[in-house]
Amino acid sequence: MRTVTVNASHQYDVVIASGIMKEAGARIKNLGRLSKVAIVTDDNVEPFYEGEVQSSLEKAGLESVTFTMKAGEESKCADNFIRLLNFLADHKLSRTDAVVALGGGVVGDLAGFAASCYLRGIRFIQIPTTLLAAVDSSVGGKTAIDLSAGKNLAGTFYQPSLVLCDTEAFSTLPNEVFSDGCAEVIKYGAICDKELFQTLKDEDIRENIEAVVARCVEIKSEIVAEDEFDTGKRQLLNFGHTIGHAIEANSNYRISHGSAVAIGMAVITRCAADMGICSKRCIEEIEAILEKYGLPVKTHFSASALAQKAKSDKKIASASINLVLPRDIGDCFLYNTSLNEIEGIFGRGLK
Repeated sequence: MRTVTVNASHQYDVVIASGIMKEAGARIKNLGRLSKVAIVTDDNVEPFYEGEVQSSLEKAGLESVTFTMKAGEESKCADNFIRLLNFLADHKLSRTDAVVALGGGVVGDLAGFAASCYLRGIRFIQIPTTLLAAVDSSVGGKTAIDLSAGKNLAGTFYQPSLVLCDTEAFSTLPNEVFSDGCAEVIKYGAICDKELFQTLKDEDIRENIEAVVARCVEIKSEIVAEDEFDTGKRQLLNFGHTIGHAIEANSNYRISHGSAVAIGMAVITRCAADMGICSKRCIEEIEAILEKYGLPVKTHFSASALAQKAKSDKKIASASINLVLPRDIGDCFLYNTSLNEIEGIFGRGLK
């Protein structure tokens, strides 16, 4: 078992261990004064884990109700957001009660956004069931839904009260879903931890999954402590994401987040090399490790199509955007550029 403490607007623990889900009820009860919990999950996760979490809550003396939505990015929408708020109200959750997000990033983003808005904010617990959610979206307090104009355009910064990461859950993931999470793990090594990157090259993530997840959470918690509201250093966590989100949107979300981010990392690294910022070896290392974990490195979308979607990115400020470019493995920086220039920059990575 490993515990990482996140020091944000309030302090909370991320507990990482195999089988920790069985302790969910007792650990949530220890947060103090609450009697009812709303479990938010999707129809992929519910058959595997909802009963286990519900039983754990019951043993701890907590009443629970469950909101289940269809799995997939299309569920992270305004309609489901309103449905969930009405569900919480219909079941009369109070300000001292809590929402538990049981699932991947879509579930966590929607549940967290609803928890931040319902009664102007009630407690929120993350129980990620995917590697991607465990190392990324469950930690740091970003919540959101998608709008027709783009991904994650409506949301809040709202930190959870507790994160319980049960690595045993990863054993039920299809290979392609596990690979999606590997993209985010690789990202951490690429932006600031050369040793982690080397470990991922030399070993398999599954061989020491608890330590790998803990290291990713440590990196993110350090960055969030310094820049909780994403105005500076935290934007380094967007390595591959500006292009990745554009790929997702252009595919109508048929391309998964992890695969899109993997392509985004490869493309933006090729951009950096063409601009003389990093070496050809850097491209080779990024592409090789992505391919090792079954991730794509190329896209058929044009620079124009990607730039058009990127211009709706939430990170835009004053007609410019910060792109995350690598100097080397473990060394990325923010490169501010005009929106008028991004099509040309993206094109350099699509040659």
